[in-house]
Amino acid sequence: MSEAPPTAGALAVFTLSETRRFIRQSHARMMVVFFAIVYALGSMVLGGMLILARTPGSYTAEVIWGNALGTGAWNYPGFLLLAPWGVVDLPFLATWSMVVVSIGVGIGVSVALLITARLIRDRRRAAAQPGSAGAIAGLTPAMIALVTLGACCSTTAAATAGVGLVAQASGSTLNNLLINNWYLDVFQIVVIAVALLAQEMILEIYGGLFGLRGSASGGTAVGTPRLDRRTLVAGAFRAVLLVAGVTWSLAMFAEWTTVAPQSASASVWFQWAFQHQLLAGLAIAVAMFPSATTRFLSKAETFSASGLARAALLVAGLSLAVGVPPAVAAAGAPGFVNELLGTLGVPSAWGGATPVFAPGLTLYLRWTFQYLLLGGFAVGAAIFPSRILGPLRTASGSVLEEEPVRATVSLPRGDAAATVSGLR
Repeated sequence: MSEAPPTAGALAVFTLSETRRFIRQSHARMMVVFFAIVYALGSMVLGGMLILARTPGSYTAEVIWGNALGTGAWNYPGFLLLAPWGVVDLPFLATWSMVVVSIGVGIGVSVALLITARLIRDRRRAAAQPGSAGAIAGLTPAMIALVTLGACCSTTAAATAGVGLVAQASGSTLNNLLINNWYLDVFQIVVIAVALLAQEMILEIYGGLFGLRGSASGGTAVGTPRLDRRTLVAGAFRAVLLVAGVTWSLAMFAEWTTVAPQSASASVWFQWAFQHQLLAGLAIAVAMFPSATTRFLSKAETFSASGLARAALLVAGLSLAVGVPPAVAAAGAPGFVNELLGTLGVPSAWGGATPVFAPGLTLYLRWTFQYLLLGGFAVGAAIFPSRILGPLRTASGSVLEEEPVRATVSLPRGDAAATVSGLR
């Protein structure tokens, strides 16, 4: 996964301009529609929104405005259709999230298939350009995997097994998410959005290989990284950061299903704002924009925005990867050592805190990829930003164009020659 070049504005990236251009030039709009419809129908069947069965009576349609208990406000107004061939049940939020995710899956799967088809068809070009074509050939499976991740989570979230996976990834429980199913809709939308953004940035960098008018190279693969061991390791680590950051950020919203934000304590808000969102935001920013993040954090001014951000990252990282005082841990913002002590039976007065999960694989993965990885990475980035983020930046293929390139041209002028040096 490569970072979008600085010449591509953030608005262009977040509006998927390169992806839309690729689909338009490939005349693949109907392919997007086809995959979106197939995915939507599959989601409705698996999620119980569409039940195909013989039912007595004729067609009956009803708009449901609420229930007697006043719960599940996000499901209303809903639409219910009874027909001789089955039942259609369309809760409000679930329906709109299904539409959004279906469109995203249609776009992502279509682009992935188009790129795969071009790579297979263009073998001569791949043989002529082993470095550039090899890099995109190696990155394409990662792109497809990201898009498939969004599709898989979205589809299976309707099933009990899928809800259990989402619960484990976000630090919640199965029963809690089944009751507060609005979180599943948020989870689906965020995952597919991240997958499409990753795909957009790949097209921004490597679009020239497919005849696109990519902003990175103006139609040629300038600065395309070679697929060596360093690139693979950096790409894998950025993918891990991305997954850990997204799930850790969404874990805050999962906690909102049990703790009302308006009644949360200051310690809980510290956990949400600093331990969750700040650290998750750093991981996502480094995974998707390593060059820009490195430049921002590497500024030397102590009291600048960069200095304040590094100080906040240091505090948040230490609190998560190491621990916090007993009073803070007991109030709802424990760190790794606090939860480790809690599993060993140390009381809260001595700093112990009961983790969300019982000791087992789920808890150990949570400690490894969220507490230790995100917390420790934030501490390293706060103290040594260039040293920690530099390898990810240079191996991303993002911008070798940041360095000025000098061209020397000898121009005849009488008996002398003038040397003109210009910056690209």
